[in-house]
Amino acid sequence: QVQLVESGGGLVQAGGSLRLSCVMSGSWFSLNTMAWYRQAPGKQRELVASITRAGDLYYPDSVKGRFTISRDNAKNMVYLQMNSLKPEDTSVYYCNAINGIYPWGPGTQVTVSS
Repeated sequence: QVQLVESGGGLVQAGGSLRLSCVMSGSWFSLNTMAWYRQAPGKQRELVASITRAGDLYYPDSVKGRFTISRDNAKNMVYLQMNSLKPEDTSVYYCNAINGIYPWGPGTQVTVSS
């Protein structure tokens, strides 16, 4: 069974940076488009970045130019480099394949203070 475990969150001041990591168990990692999502209290989970097997990238306008997704297929890892963080980026961040087809991991809390 696929398991996802996120790490790297924390408390940071506005304008700061964090790098999130996610490891996926199982042998299907390299076949999937992987993505990072976030969910703030009382809000729906939203997509913040995705990367295809070929390395094609997608970012919504809210994070474009500030967040960078990358992957290491040899390690079954996906990363999210977050720069110029804003208080509105405060959320629990999750990784998953696109469309969230695997069981969700615990997520990692990112808190950005103003």
